[in-house]
Amino acid sequence: MSNTITQTNFKFPNQKSVYHGKVREVYTIADQVLVMVATDRLSAFDVIMPKGIPYKGQILNQIATRFMQMTEDIVPNWLIASPDPNVALGHICEPFKVEMVIRGYLAGHAAREYAAGKRVLCGVALAEGLKENDRLPQPIITPSTKEDLGLHDEDISREDILARGIVSEEDYLVLEAYTRALYQRGSEIAAERGLILVDTKYEFGKTKEGKIVLIDEIHTPDSSRYFYAEGYEERQAKEEPQKQLSKEFVRQWLISHGFQGKEGQQVPEMSDEYIQTISERYIELYEHILGEPFVKADVQDINQRIETNVLAFLATI
Repeated sequence: MSNTITQTNFKFPNQKSVYHGKVREVYTIADQVLVMVATDRLSAFDVIMPKGIPYKGQILNQIATRFMQMTEDIVPNWLIASPDPNVALGHICEPFKVEMVIRGYLAGHAAREYAAGKRVLCGVALAEGLKENDRLPQPIITPSTKEDLGLHDEDISREDILARGIVSEEDYLVLEAYTRALYQRGSEIAAERGLILVDTKYEFGKTKEGKIVLIDEIHTPDSSRYFYAEGYEERQAKEEPQKQLSKEFVRQWLISHGFQGKEGQQVPEMSDEYIQTISERYIELYEHILGEPFVKADVQDINQRIETNVLAFLATI
């Protein structure tokens, strides 16, 4: 097994604070910039798994930074630079307390809710007679709350977001427009690679100047679900499972082992062999969605490598 990075404890010059999220750890430097470190932690059902996944943090960071560069012409983002394979450095933002989930297909959580009999998801009505993984007539936005570590994110409707004052109506209209534009661009890029961008989520923040920007990750296997386009129609016609690249295979494995993050459930043991399989699936998605070979970073001492690269970059700004 390769070395992994599952926690950090850096002390950068002029460091003000650090936030430890489910996967990323965010360091605030001199009230000017954020240093976001993508760890190798794996989160499923809002629970962090006991073991890290080799190269996962590098894969997430490099996909996210690349997609931010490929979408900055339509939606502004927080990114300044990526000084290390696991690190993104960007502008300080105040995050919105919602995740903007957009779905083009009835899959994953939406499919499970639909199978349970629900026909309204986050205030959006769904037609009768849909099958799992069917394409929806048009993409739907199904937001979720952005909860603190250890708490489950919850589905929420646009109406509730506005009624509870979580986001102003003026800002929410911008979030919706940006979400649809990003999903459209992501779908086009995926199609060029023989993939379908099934669903995804985006997070936004507001800069000190009041500008709404895309933050965190975009179009990664942690935040998105991809199907292979080839054979999609045939598999749907035969009601067969879709061939996909996403974290859903981990969720399905956990469900099959009796775990869905509910109270009293124990996380099943993941063998080193299964951990390696997860790593290989993440690498597979990287290579498909970016259309290039994945180059493994030096993992002999990941913490030291990150610290050296970040310090060198901070010295230039």
